[in-house]
Amino acid sequence: MPSRKRQLPEIPPELVGTVHITPIDAIYNWARMRSLWPIFFGLACCAFEMIGAFGARFDPSRFGMEIMRASPRQADLMIVNGTVTKKMLPQVVRLYNQMPEPKYVMAMGACAISGGPFKEGYNVVSGVDKFLPVDVYVPGCPPRPEAILHGFLTIHAKMQRESIRNLRWYRKGEETEPVPVPELGPDLVDWRLTEQIEAMNPAENSAER
Repeated sequence: MPSRKRQLPEIPPELVGTVHITPIDAIYNWARMRSLWPIFFGLACCAFEMIGAFGARFDPSRFGMEIMRASPRQADLMIVNGTVTKKMLPQVVRLYNQMPEPKYVMAMGACAISGGPFKEGYNVVSGVDKFLPVDVYVPGCPPRPEAILHGFLTIHAKMQRESIRNLRWYRKGEETEPVPVPELGPDLVDWRLTEQIEAMNPAENSAER
């Protein structure tokens, strides 16, 4: 059965041109789209392309994004720009946890998406999406500023489809759990996989007990 669209009330003739009626989601998402502030940090060579994208030639201030915040508590967008090493990943996850909801993640460049030419290297994470929820992937090595702007517009399109009724950070009783910060030992320890690791070695666990 096709879904019925909600009909907006009609405006009296004497108020036409003075009063405008629109869904609250349209105003809410428009305001968020035009004030999307990225967090200012760089990991590798893709950071130079990101900095170039924020210059006068490409002018992201058209979208209200010219303010790059040094504090994660004032940022809405994390641009993971470059190679994510196992030594740096705990700091990236910690910055993500300090960002307030709603927040978005862009994986910029082949290294952030899959490890790039360093994939399966002993010190490189093969894709930041193994630890953080990525919203938009911008491929390239490195991607040009035009591709970064396309990534911004893709995030805007995703925000336009969101509704206040469905967003998890507005639901009562549903608290968003922070991503567990991995620890760097002989290798990265992802604490979300503890139960799976214990299930793979039942004999060792029973011996320790």
